[in-house]
Amino acid sequence: MSQFRGELTQREQQLLKIRRDSDTKAAELAKMEKMLQQTKDMMDKKTDTGSGSLDLQDNMVEDLEEKVRSSRRYRRSSLHHTQMLESQMKTVRGELVGTLDHLQELRNVLRRSQQKAEERKAAMEKLAAGLR
Repeated sequence: MSQFRGELTQREQQLLKIRRDSDTKAAELAKMEKMLQQTKDMMDKKTDTGSGSLDLQDNMVEDLEEKVRSSRRYRRSSLHHTQMLESQMKTVRGELVGTLDHLQELRNVLRRSQQKAEERKAAMEKLAAGLR
């Protein structure tokens, strides 16, 4: 039982970590998209600059775009992983409920068996006392 609780707690911690990572990456993505837009705006304003600085700006823009794409891929992957963990947690919870129900049934059967055994023991003692 404690094993299931430990596993459930561990999965919940993993899920929280992935959610925090996902939120962090989403914030980074928004920040990078803003930087990308600012860089594009700066490039539009500086149409009269030399080709050397344009190449540098192009490289910066390409780097930022790649970071944005990478962050989006990571976020999708994190979301998928989060969904998988949530599904596994639901399965584990269902198994735990089933196990708890089964244990309660077994406990009830044991109580009835012990009660019957005590009744039989008392009847045997009564019979033994009657035979003396």
